[in-house]
Amino acid sequence: MNPRHVVVTGMGVVSPYGQGCWRYWQGLAAGQCILAPLQLFPTEGFRARIAGEMSPALVRTLGTAQQSRATRLLYAAAQEAVASSGIGTAALATAAVSIGGAGGGMFEAETWYWAHDAAPETAHRQATLRSMLPTNQTDALAFHLGITGPRESPVLACSSSAASIATIADLIALGVVDVGLAGGVDTLTRLCFMGFNALKLLDPQPCRPFARDRRGMSLGEGAAVLVLESWEHAHERGAPLHAWVAGCGLSSDAFHHTAPPANAEGAVRAMREALARADLAPEAVTYVNAHGTGTVQNDRAEAVALTEVFGAGKVLVSSTKSLIGHAMGAAGALEAVATILALEAGLLPPTANLWEPDPAIPFDCIPHHARPAALECAMSNSFGFGGQNVSLVLARPGLAR
Repeated sequence: MNPRHVVVTGMGVVSPYGQGCWRYWQGLAAGQCILAPLQLFPTEGFRARIAGEMSPALVRTLGTAQQSRATRLLYAAAQEAVASSGIGTAALATAAVSIGGAGGGMFEAETWYWAHDAAPETAHRQATLRSMLPTNQTDALAFHLGITGPRESPVLACSSSAASIATIADLIALGVVDVGLAGGVDTLTRLCFMGFNALKLLDPQPCRPFARDRRGMSLGEGAAVLVLESWEHAHERGAPLHAWVAGCGLSSDAFHHTAPPANAEGAVRAMREALARADLAPEAVTYVNAHGTGTVQNDRAEAVALTEVFGAGKVLVSSTKSLIGHAMGAAGALEAVATILALEAGLLPPTANLWEPDPAIPFDCIPHHARPAALECAMSNSFGFGGQNVSLVLARPGLAR
């Protein structure tokens, strides 16, 4: 059986720039680094105290106070994605849904724990504990939208939501479903912030991927949801076509809990698999939205992988994490949307704070300012802790026909 083409017909985003794809793209295209002192919880005594944080005023307008922060962000992103796709309730009812994440509703559980530690008589709310696992957001979204198709919640650290897109694309390509929702959500949490500070992986200043003097990453939060459909299903209902999910590649390093291998062998396999499944040569890809965290090891390993797959300097590269921070399990979906918007606009988002490039990274990483570029195909990379690698090849929808 020949696999069916998979297209993106709707997208929704909630990011530190605000609510909606339009605000997200305006911030990225302007090269606006929104990393700032964290207000959500105390950071005194930490090496790094900045993050890409959602506006408190915006969060208060989303959902209800009874829902977790993660659920509120996810609902808003999904609502925009579904509305923009024009998908009907009947088609949505049998869709698949996959929402990646890592923290789930941990922020609320932490808040209760801290209050309980100060005042042991503090009662917990069942809703607080119910929302703690990453699966809860997927479940809540399915219940909210009446989705009864296949459902999953991949937890692959930083690659979680990229894996969600790959999984839904495969289910559609193989004819299991015609429609699916894929994406991810993660919010800032004390545990994550303290953990990365303890590992000394956070930069006290806004992160600067691919820079000679980079010192680590900056954390962020957000949600992104994509509506995926078979090309036939989308064409039959006259749906808007944003991009073709041309190919997906997944691999694992089996090397180390946090560090990538110096030869980046697993990342190379993921990128080559995505190209092979797209039936595209490396020369077809003009731009890579890199994993680009700003840590010394990860940036250099990704550059090694890009050189192996594309050749030194043969593609344009940028890291949108330099603008909004690393949204952990949601990062892959946020960056996939950024890549699709770049394809549509013919404009590549820049890498912020890149004043002196690392000479060991032989790529034009688009410093400071967005760059116009005519492109048909692009790649989005997500490489998570434990060597969990996902590469997505995204293309202008006309190529899918």
